[in-house]
Amino acid sequence: MLIGELAERAGTSPRTLRYYEEQGLVRPRRDANGYRQYDDAELRVVHEIRTLLADGFGLDDIKPFVACLRAGNEAGHVCPDAVAVLRRRLAEVDGYLTQLTDVRQRLHDQLNQAIEHREIRCLMNPC
Repeated sequence: MLIGELAERAGTSPRTLRYYEEQGLVRPRRDANGYRQYDDAELRVVHEIRTLLADGFGLDDIKPFVACLRAGNEAGHVCPDAVAVLRRRLAEVDGYLTQLTDVRQRLHDQLNQAIEHREIRCLMNPC
């Protein structure tokens, strides 16, 4: 398939596919006329890339997943390098959750203090 068809089937743009190619993530074949040709395996790779980007992975983090697919695996996350990236990313997300939980608690405490302060003020001087 040509780049336009791959872009349409993958839900992206030809420009994005050319960028992925520049990053070494997508590998087209070239026809005699220089047109890029893609097979269904590249469609699978592009879907993997887009899914991982949507999950917050960077392009460098995605490379082991693509390599795993290119090695003939059914999924990009089953190879050791991809597992290492998943572990690191999960640790990052856990850290964010801890930070967000702390922020949530502080906001909750401030809100409760504000409500108490308003209630006390209204008891002394009707609001």
